[in-house]
Amino acid sequence: MRDKGWARALRIFAIILMSLTALFTILGGAGTTCVALNPTGFGGKFAGIAPLQWLYILLFVVGTLAIGVMGVRAVVLIVRGARNAYRTSLIALIAGAVVGIGHIAASRALRGGSMPVDMVVYATLVTLVIFLLIRIPAVWRGVNFEKPERASGSGKGAAAVALAVCGLLALTIQLLMAPTHTIGGVNYADAWHITLTAIGATLLAWSAARFLRGALRLDALKALSGEVGKEPAIGDS
Repeated sequence: MRDKGWARALRIFAIILMSLTALFTILGGAGTTCVALNPTGFGGKFAGIAPLQWLYILLFVVGTLAIGVMGVRAVVLIVRGARNAYRTSLIALIAGAVVGIGHIAASRALRGGSMPVDMVVYATLVTLVIFLLIRIPAVWRGVNFEKPERASGSGKGAAAVALAVCGLLALTIQLLMAPTHTIGGVNYADAWHITLTAIGATLLAWSAARFLRGALRLDALKALSGEVGKEPAIGDS
């Protein structure tokens, strides 16, 4: 069952989804830094969170960043087929959902709105549901994240795709988040333009390198297989 096309496709989809969720979480934590450190510096829009500024710094910035990093580690473990890959993924997703929902509740109560953290939470919940469905025994037998031999197959290919998708997200996030981050005509989602551009370009280059390496390795294996499969000519012996 592990070689079924649907299992391979679902495994790749899960890796990509987990990668995007981890990046969304990191960006969400980093993006909260501005208002957490200076809640009254944006025309009063975020002034309501000032009494609980410590909570935003410790939980919604530091905590969210830590969860995002755990999500990245989970992706690496899945790609490698590590023994605790699924457990780490589940812990990161559940922690992200709990902290994210708390962030939404606190922001709506203190400042009357919670965007854009809502999008991070929605992505986390969707990924969590997918991962819970994957643990259904009949599905798990095909998708199983914790078989090392699978890391050399779909895992590495999915990692290359995930790097490319995350790279594109890093390059376009300032445009996607502009509607919820524009205050007084300034798009604060573009505050880290150089950093995000560098990250996006690096991820795309890394993805291209992995694809190229995989293609070269495949060509080498085919060539070797062709040489081995040739019958010895008369007189070779």
